[in-house]
Amino acid sequence: MNAQQFQHQILCYSDKLYRMARSVLKDESLSKDAYQELMVRLWEKRIDLEAVKNRQAFLLTSMRNLCIDLLRKQQPNGEIPKNMPYSEPCPHQLAEEADMVNMISRMIDMLPEMQRTIIRMKDVEEMETAEIAEILSLTENAVTVNLSRARKKLREMILTHQKQERVLYEQQYR
Repeated sequence: MNAQQFQHQILCYSDKLYRMARSVLKDESLSKDAYQELMVRLWEKRIDLEAVKNRQAFLLTSMRNLCIDLLRKQQPNGEIPKNMPYSEPCPHQLAEEADMVNMISRMIDMLPEMQRTIIRMKDVEEMETAEIAEILSLTENAVTVNLSRARKKLREMILTHQKQERVLYEQQYR
């Protein structure tokens, strides 16, 4: 991976990485230091990065781990501070999250084609409204309206699903 590839494939996550550092460290200066340290480490191991399939997940996990290490170094006993939330998900949580993602994906598939396309471009591919408008030959206002309608419909479908689950639960445990 050369410098141009590194810049294109890694530095595009700069904002997310900095926000991750900021949320864990709660200190602007430390967050900037953590970001710079991670960039140096990534540059040094750039050859290994080419094998990473989910680059965003890898980078965010790397940043979080680096931040936790920095917090440990600040503690006299080398432990994670008590106010640091433990975030290792249990298998039950992972299964629930996977079910939720699958359910929402199926609900998105039920939306009208234009709304489905726009919500995927905006929320999954993280494209800007102007970019979506240009690709789909729409105005930015049309993209915004379709996105708003898609999100409203998704909220309604999720609420309906939750109500149905609640009814089933109540019937089962009466």
